[in-house]
Formats: sequence, structure tokens, C-alpha cells
Amino acid sequence: MKKILVTGGAGFVGSHLCKRLVKNKNEVICVDNLYTGYRSNIYELLNHPNFQFILHDITFPLYIEVDEIYNLACPASPIQYQKNPVQTIKTSVIGTINMLGLAKRTNAKFLQASTSEIYGDPKVHPQTEDYWGNVNPIGIRSCYDEGKRCAETLCMDYNRQYKIDTKIARIFNTYGSNMDTNDGRVISNFIVQSLKNKNITIYGDGHQTRSFCYIDDLIDALIKFMRTKNFIGPLNIGNSDEFTIEDLAKKIIEFSSSKSVLVYKKLPIDDPKQRKPNITNAKKFLEWNPQINLDIGLKKTIEWFKKKLTEV
Repeated sequence: MKKILVTGGAGFVGSHLCKRLVKNKNEVICVDNLYTGYRSNIYELLNHPNFQFILHDITFPLYIEVDEIYNLACPASPIQYQKNPVQTIKTSVIGTINMLGLAKRTNAKFLQASTSEIYGDPKVHPQTEDYWGNVNPIGIRSCYDEGKRCAETLCMDYNRQYKIDTKIARIFNTYGSNMDTNDGRVISNFIVQSLKNKNITIYGDGHQTRSFCYIDDLIDALIKFMRTKNFIGPLNIGNSDEFTIEDLAKKIIEFSSSKSVLVYKKLPIDDPKQRKPNITNAKKFLEWNPQINLDIGLKKTIEWFKKKLTEV
């Protein structure tokens, strides 16, 4: 039985990871300051003998003994990370330094949840791991984008200087249950609006593209990545099927039997126009390929949101 730390473990991705790791008979320590995470996401684990929740902000050191660290802590939606940009970048930089320090002291394996946002508004399509990106370093999104880029630098330097077993996972758009109904991300926005029969707000002309990975596929990849030996990454993890935002909205209207109509507003500053991962390396090094297509994943997610909204 491994003792595994998941920072940001009460968040969307973190809660799914905690549940899977506990199911796989590991001892899991979930750390979260509940800025964007919720106890309700991990409610079913709170009384499990192999699970421990610690209310803690990783911008402060943590002194525990662990075998593996999944560093997922950081607000990930633009609305949330722009509310407190200084805290966002502190979480990515100071928080990552603290968690890498813990990995150094305990000789733990370390996986950093990076992001497709490190590519910015890409000029290479699809994005490969050797692309350095096109990021505005002083824009309103840079607290997240540059914070994550710095976190990747830290992982590489701790590996080179201290021989820490670090891994960098560049996570592309992911969706599924436990998403925050008010997080401002495109899938949650569209589903909530459609279930309430409200206008679906599309920013820009709707022709910008995204690729969407269902949460179960992402968790499979993260765990496989942690198990690899002598492979740091960075590694793109996502679904390479590409859809326009307009097509996504139309699917959600259809699957939720909604009366919503599409309305168009100005595209936000620095919002990327194309986002699609090249996952050749994930297929090669992890023997992983997404299994759940968008139609199936959306139907599952819409059903979860229906139940969630009736509880509010």
C-alpha cells in the first residue's frame, strides 16, 4: 500500500483521482484549502480508513511522509484564477516549490498537473510537447499560464539538480462530474444554460476549436504516467478529437432537449482560437488512448448536472 498525497484533492480532477487511488487500495492524503474545491466532492471518502483530508494551503510548507505526490492544487478556470491572480501564481510557484521540497525530503515520486494553457494562443496545430508556446506574459491570463510554465521549470530543475523523480502532465480540456456549476468553463456553462433553457453564450464567432477529454480517461492517464520509469515528459494528456465551440453548444442543446438559443459575444482577451493535443507520446509511453467519445461523455455529464442542479 502506497501513501499518496493529492494536492487540490477536493477539486474536480483531484476528487476523481482520490477516489480511484483509494479504490486501488492506496492510502490517500487529500490536501485542499477549499478555494475552488468542495468537501461534497470527497464526501463519500471522508470516513474511509485509507483516506485523510487536510485543510491546508500549499503556499505554506507541509510536513508529512508520502511515497507519491500528485500536485493538482491551483484554480483552473479563468473566472476563478483571475479573481485572485497573486494567489494563483503563488500557488503554482511557491506551492510547487513546497511540494517539490517535500518530495525531496521523502524521496517521493512527483507528478505536476500542468496545462495546455502553457501553449497560450498557439501558432502550431496540433500542439506537440516540443512547442514552446505563444503566451502573453503580462496579460490577465498570465497568472495561470506563466505560473504553470514556471512550475514546469521547477520540476525540471529539481530533477536535474536533486534527482527527484518528477513528471509533467500537460492536461487539456477535461469535463465530467464534480465540475463546479459556476466555474465559467465552456462545457459547464453550456450545460447549465441549456438545462435552464437560457441563452447559450458563445464568445467569439464560435468557430474556435477545442478538444475535450472525459475525466475517467484523464485519471487513467495520470496514474499510468506516475507508474512510468525514467520518463519526465512533458506529456500532453487529452482527447485529440477536435470540435468547434458552436458544434459543442449544439450537441449540448440536443442531448439536454433544451429550448436554448445561441447568442454571441466578444471574445475575451488572449483566448486561444485553437486547442488540440498531439497525443502521440501518451500513446507510445503510456499505451493510453482516450476511450470515451464526446457524445457519450456529454450525456453522462449532463445527467450529473441535472441531479446537481436539483439539489441547489
